[in-house]
Amino acid sequence: MTEEPSSTARVETVVKADPTLDARVIDIAIRLGVLGLFAYFSLQLVAPFFLFLVWAVVLTVALYPVFGWLTARLGGRKVLAAVLITLCCLAIVIGPVAVLVVSLVDTLQGWYHGVAGGVLKLPPLPEKLAALPVVGAKLSEIWQLAGQGLEQVFAKVGPTLVPAGSRILGVLASLSGSVLFFIVSIILAGCLFVPAPALAKGAKLFADRIIAPRGSEFVDLAGATIRNVSRGVIGVAVVQGLLTGIVLIAFSVPLAGVLTFVALILCIVQIGPALVIVPTIIWAWSSWDLVPALLFTVLMVPVMLIDNVLRPILMSRGLNVPMLVILIGVLGGTIAYGLIGLFLGPVILAVFYELVIAWVKAGEKRSAEETA
Repeated sequence: MTEEPSSTARVETVVKADPTLDARVIDIAIRLGVLGLFAYFSLQLVAPFFLFLVWAVVLTVALYPVFGWLTARLGGRKVLAAVLITLCCLAIVIGPVAVLVVSLVDTLQGWYHGVAGGVLKLPPLPEKLAALPVVGAKLSEIWQLAGQGLEQVFAKVGPTLVPAGSRILGVLASLSGSVLFFIVSIILAGCLFVPAPALAKGAKLFADRIIAPRGSEFVDLAGATIRNVSRGVIGVAVVQGLLTGIVLIAFSVPLAGVLTFVALILCIVQIGPALVIVPTIIWAWSSWDLVPALLFTVLMVPVMLIDNVLRPILMSRGLNVPMLVILIGVLGGTIAYGLIGLFLGPVILAVFYELVIAWVKAGEKRSAEETA
């Protein structure tokens, strides 16, 4: 009775029977290595522009319905529509910054001329502040020095103010960098409007190669999520900021422009305008008569709460993903990655949710087929 050859012997026989196997393995390894090397260097080249490109894609996807509407109104002139949208976005970013800078410069110039001409005089320090337990005496001393001349104040407290001034300058530099970042992203987005359909088709083909046959569906889901988040977060934030500014200006609240800008930023980062509106209402009740304070409160409270009604409606419209998934993605993305996470968070979580649901349904279908 002959002995059966072992599995190892059979493998060795196959290898000996196919002398080109080693050559093919080496050839594939070399190709993969070269491909990986090209991919690595390509990513290194793109890395400095990654955030710019991500923001440009987000802006393009969010504003593409507006681009389509404007193109139809302009008789199919896509380039003109893209230029107009880009200019409007640049005006939205640069306009408020320019107004704040001009207002700050005018205020500082007024203070300087008032101090230099001896017109700007400090009123007496309120007795309640002078009577504070720990800081009252020190505050009173600095106040008296300021009444004699700001040079003496700076000579006394200047070393203490230098670190704070450095931090403020750092914050201003960071804000300037953020404004420049958004300007570049908006210009890139303007360049993507016209070729957007071809780029979307390429993205769907690439996604189908990875997760066929639902790759195109996930690309559409990502686009719909970005548009809904832009409507539900940015759109509602702009509405709240605009309404807040209208009410503040109508009631002649001091620093209405600054308060409106702060309220807009708080709405965008999902904190809400309450940190601006509530102190302003308290100030109104302590400074105004009953009727204007009551009217101001009646107008401001709905503005403060309107996002709780509008945001769920706008963010969940047209999506099969639960609202809770989108909301967790928005909050978690903002906390983890900042403002860009506001869009990346819900997109990633929505796609992951659909992948999990598809995997679970595929398992249920397989189990049902095996049972049958």
